[in-house]
Amino acid sequence: MASTVSIRHFILGLLNRQPMSGYDIKRFLKGLNWLIDSPSFGSLYPALHTLLKDRLVTVEVISRQDKPPRKIYSITETGRQALQEWVDQPPVPGTSLKPFLMRLIVAGNLPQAALIAHLQQRRIQVATYRLAIEQTAQAMDASIDLGKRLALDYGLAAATAELAWLDDTLTQLIE
Repeated sequence: MASTVSIRHFILGLLNRQPMSGYDIKRFLKGLNWLIDSPSFGSLYPALHTLLKDRLVTVEVISRQDKPPRKIYSITETGRQALQEWVDQPPVPGTSLKPFLMRLIVAGNLPQAALIAHLQQRRIQVATYRLAIEQTAQAMDASIDLGKRLALDYGLAAATAELAWLDDTLTQLIE
């Protein structure tokens, strides 16, 4: 089965770096909100609860004077195995940028060969996407709506820039 990113796997990847509270996770994600549109507290805490129920994480409750207790979540060995299984799965063709970026954020969990394969797969996807945009733009006549033209131009520029980044990054990783 091909890999998809889920908030559960992403949380496991973050906890694999270091134990964190739900608030710590949310604060980390908020800093990346412009990039990956971080999940709401409404989805974060149920995901943590499910991870705890599935014994993929543990929680330590730390009492604090004059403050509510702090719950610190840590990944378990079973959680590391689940994370590794997800990491070892190939990326899903045609996925959007968000799952790709979320996987990169936890790339410290990827063996270099898996990271290279992930980037190569993304390169194929983006090259295919760019070709489709070019073909769409060529098929349209001069009377195309300005908004559609701008959207196509943006998509083409974004795909071209991402391909350049992928090529540079792959070259550095392979050398």
